[in-house]
Amino acid sequence: LMLGGKQYKVQAGDILRIEKLAADAGETIQFDEVLMLGGDTPVVGAPLVDGAAVKAEVIDQIKGEKLIHFVKRRRKHSSKRTKGHRQKLTLIKITEILASGATKVAPKAAPKAAPAAAAGADDLTQLTGVGPAAAKKLNEAGLTSFAQIAALSDDDIAGIDAVKVKPEWVAQAKDLAKG
Repeated sequence: LMLGGKQYKVQAGDILRIEKLAADAGETIQFDEVLMLGGDTPVVGAPLVDGAAVKAEVIDQIKGEKLIHFVKRRRKHSSKRTKGHRQKLTLIKITEILASGATKVAPKAAPKAAPAAAAGADDLTQLTGVGPAAAKKLNEAGLTSFAQIAALSDDDIAGIDAVKVKPEWVAQAKDLAKG
């Protein structure tokens, strides 16, 4: 089983301390990254075993032991510094190991790339002082064309929180919307 960049040899009933997972106590979770299955006929994955999974139940969210990192510099400037931390961990109990027939967990959808040129959208970076970041914020606020920016009144400008719309942008947008 591979979790958080570490490999674990597990069997049903084992209790593991792994890196913190976003799961509450009592939840059942499934891990699909199985590297090898043992038993009478061992199966080695390349790199993972297809269809194999490990089901576990979250017991608790805990903190690991306190780690202290003490730094002492000698010679002329004797200085000391102590720093440390307690790693956050998740305590899980392995309930079963599925050799095949594991339900496929749908992978998290990757964020979709914004379309380069949406229908009716203008390149807002042509306005003086509007860079890619400000153009993105204007698009998120619903302003995608020069005509929309040109039609803004002072009250509309005050109501936009995403980005501070400058009055010269409105004047430039009027000129760019015409031609």
